[in-house]
Amino acid sequence: MTMQSRFNRAVVGSLALLAIGAFVVGPMPVQAADAPAGGKVKVLYHVDGKDPEVAKYALALINKHIEAEGGPDKIDIELVVHGPALELFEKDKMDAEMAKRFEQIIEKGVKAEMCQVSMKLYNKTLDNLVKGFVATLHPVAVKRIADLQQQGYIYIKP
Repeated sequence: MTMQSRFNRAVVGSLALLAIGAFVVGPMPVQAADAPAGGKVKVLYHVDGKDPEVAKYALALINKHIEAEGGPDKIDIELVVHGPALELFEKDKMDAEMAKRFEQIIEKGVKAEMCQVSMKLYNKTLDNLVKGFVATLHPVAVKRIADLQQQGYIYIKP
């Protein structure tokens, strides 16, 4: 018997033993991921486009996500808005349905941040926007998004 044949037999034998062992022991139980510190799921929703239907959809998803997790005390959501999406959240121009959805998520504890650079670019202030926004912690929204992801926030962009 050649050296290669012995090696092949050894590999096949080892794999067979592993398969038998897995069968005897059975599958390992699957466990949910450990809850993050504080027991809350941390999620970042990102809106940057000018399509009002996408923004409405994002707000609806946030509401559904809060329900799916079992309520606002089980989830920490950050909504970061920038670029052309800023104009969708101007209080004097905001779609009534979108305004209602936005108010609902704010009441449920969602933290809504508007990009500081976008506000300067569009010559707007927080006073021009629907109530509930704060300026992004970092002037540049994409930096804020990256920071939140480093802090363990799951990124969702509808």
